[in-house]
Amino acid sequence: MNTSNIITSVKVTDFNQKEVDLLEKYANKILLLLFYNNACLGCTGRAIPLAYKFKQTYKNIEVIGIHSNFNTNTVSKEDILSIFTVNELPFPIYIDNDHKMYDFFNSEGTPLWILLTPDGEVFRSIFGSQYNAQNRLYYALESLTRNVG
Repeated sequence: MNTSNIITSVKVTDFNQKEVDLLEKYANKILLLLFYNNACLGCTGRAIPLAYKFKQTYKNIEVIGIHSNFNTNTVSKEDILSIFTVNELPFPIYIDNDHKMYDFFNSEGTPLWILLTPDGEVFRSIFGSQYNAQNRLYYALESLTRNVG
């Protein structure tokens, strides 16, 4: 995928298996998508808390978790909630059945951060295990929110 292209849809499902297009639902907003999996310790131990911190820090972006499902098991809201200390979601979380969106973004693994402009352009794609990924993500958020927000 050429990251300079505009993305026209990001289709995932909610916990009722209803399809949701994130670009429609969060139209004209900066989106920070976190592709993760409950079985990924780096995701649950570092990326999810970092996403929550971003949600608190950057009020003008929408932080959205996307649980990529890599097997045929259905993931329930209870499965997702099981990784949190409180019984509520810290930000919206959706399901990527059959890892279709994960594949669309040519993901190298989880966690994967995709930062989209309000126009749907991929501003940055950062694999959580890349060198200096957290700092690169901070710089991208600062740059985009300064230029757009």
